[in-house]
Amino acid sequence: MNLKQALQNQTLVGDGAMGTLLYSYGIDQCFEELNLSHPSGVLDVHRAYVEAGADVIQTNTYGANYVKLARYGLEDKVKEINTTAVKLAKQAATENNYIVGTIGGIRSFKKQAVSIEEIKRSFREQLYTLLFEGVDGLLLETYYDLEELTTVLQIARKETNLPIIAQVSMHEPGVLQDGTSLPDALQTLEKLGADVVGVNCRLGPYHMTQSLENVPLPKQSVLSAYPNASLPSYQDGRLVYKTDADYFKTSARSLHEQGAHLIGGCCGTSPEHIAAIAEEIKGKEPIAHKVVPRQTPEKVIEVKHTEPHLHEIVAKRPSIIVELDPPKKLNTDKYLRGAKALHDAGVDSVTLADNSLASPRICNTAMASIIKQKFDINPLVHIACRDRNQIGLQSHLMGLHTLGITEVLTITGDPTKIGDFPGATSVYDFSSLDLIQSIKQLNKGQSFSGKSLGMNTNFSVAAAFNPNVRNLNRAVGRLEKKIKCGADYFISQPVYSEEQLIEIREATKHISAPIYIGIMPLISARNAEFLHNEVPGISLSDNIRKRMETVSHDPSLAQQEGIAIAKSLIDTAIELFNGIYLITPFLRYEITAELTRYFKEKTKGRIAADEHTISPTTIQ
Repeated sequence: MNLKQALQNQTLVGDGAMGTLLYSYGIDQCFEELNLSHPSGVLDVHRAYVEAGADVIQTNTYGANYVKLARYGLEDKVKEINTTAVKLAKQAATENNYIVGTIGGIRSFKKQAVSIEEIKRSFREQLYTLLFEGVDGLLLETYYDLEELTTVLQIARKETNLPIIAQVSMHEPGVLQDGTSLPDALQTLEKLGADVVGVNCRLGPYHMTQSLENVPLPKQSVLSAYPNASLPSYQDGRLVYKTDADYFKTSARSLHEQGAHLIGGCCGTSPEHIAAIAEEIKGKEPIAHKVVPRQTPEKVIEVKHTEPHLHEIVAKRPSIIVELDPPKKLNTDKYLRGAKALHDAGVDSVTLADNSLASPRICNTAMASIIKQKFDINPLVHIACRDRNQIGLQSHLMGLHTLGITEVLTITGDPTKIGDFPGATSVYDFSSLDLIQSIKQLNKGQSFSGKSLGMNTNFSVAAAFNPNVRNLNRAVGRLEKKIKCGADYFISQPVYSEEQLIEIREATKHISAPIYIGIMPLISARNAEFLHNEVPGISLSDNIRKRMETVSHDPSLAQQEGIAIAKSLIDTAIELFNGIYLITPFLRYEITAELTRYFKEKTKGRIAADEHTISPTTIQ
């Protein structure tokens, strides 16, 4: 009987974790490479699972693809590692075992880290090697990203008629990280030709059973379940799982009752767990009928934003926003005076950086909340990926929503090496592109993990644009990627050349999302040289530097010259763009307040051209 027939007619026992067992032996390295350097250890694990009663043995190839092996400098050994893995599994198997070639998911929350094209290339290389070695089927496991799994499943289905097991992973019971329900996801996989659809990893038996309760029996495919041993604990620097094999025996019965034809184990499981599963379900007929409880969709309270967002404002008229960074010291009197002065000057928003240049300041959320309450200012809060992990980022955004702050700018964040604490840890769970996508998911009422929040957020998401690069077209290409991720508008780094403004206009004329052009007034020649030579993403023209140098002897003249330069840049910018973004230097808010009034006077009565019309004054 081949594997496909066996899966349809029997309840089969899968094996358990490979990495967990090898880790328990004291091995802590690339587990797939051990196929070459420690084949006896891999063989022992396979044999232990065979002896425990596993029917289906998976090859030690979960991460044996180009992308993951490249992390260890092993990208040229994809074929060798996969080939050896199949041979080791076959060596351990008996005539009653089936060998499945395992291909693990690559993406997690960081969808932008690896493109779908890279995934396709990496997948095909591993797939062809496994098929050539004569496996009995394929196991696609631990796919958190449904787009990735559907993509590789379609490739595999075109290449082979062997049975394919396609398993998703969930951060929350019953729902994928993009908000797709488990029943819908498995139905999609079934329609794409998977012979077995199921779940593995992350969840223990309790939550995996709970998730499968709402999954009807597939019409063409069958179900599978590979739960973790438990939730992990952290002991002495290591992740440790509970190892109650008897509990797994009871759990296997529950998973069988939910319709699973193939039951194995994932992280933390051992031959003892698999033996318990085998004792309970081996030889049992799969269930033929199942009653799925009627689901009442959770109500998501729809919250509508009554005031226009910045990207909506700039679509209708010229708009100006001003950055006023929170102070580095605890006295906030001057900052609050500055915020009020800018509000009185007529800014559409005061923007607050998030520990710019990796130097600690008063929390921008705290200051944003204060100026919103005191002066009815619409704050734009910058969010750097550098300082918070995924938990902290979602919590931070939920807090902003609760405070009624809906304007955010996503940035990756300056590296800690340039700041006050060069030894501090940078987190970077997300890139700015990942964060944009995740915020847009919150706007649908779904958490980063896909779970319902019970209410939607209403964030307008700005993204950063650095035109001060050698290849402007490449920078514009990054804008296009950010738009695909959901960016509503852009805020640029400071520009110090009228000619550069024209170049930016020409390069971005096809971009539909608004751009606020950055202008930061200079206050001295030393300030100009520091910005030009030491601050990433800022470049001054030779002419600007010379102009500031000629007045370097007089601080008052230098400030006046800096303001004159900024006004000249504003004159050109407002003919090309509809949004201006002023950056206040060193809390000298009088300067940006003056420039705000200048902008308001220059654009008085001007209304933006029709948004579908390409003209010099159309939003870019």
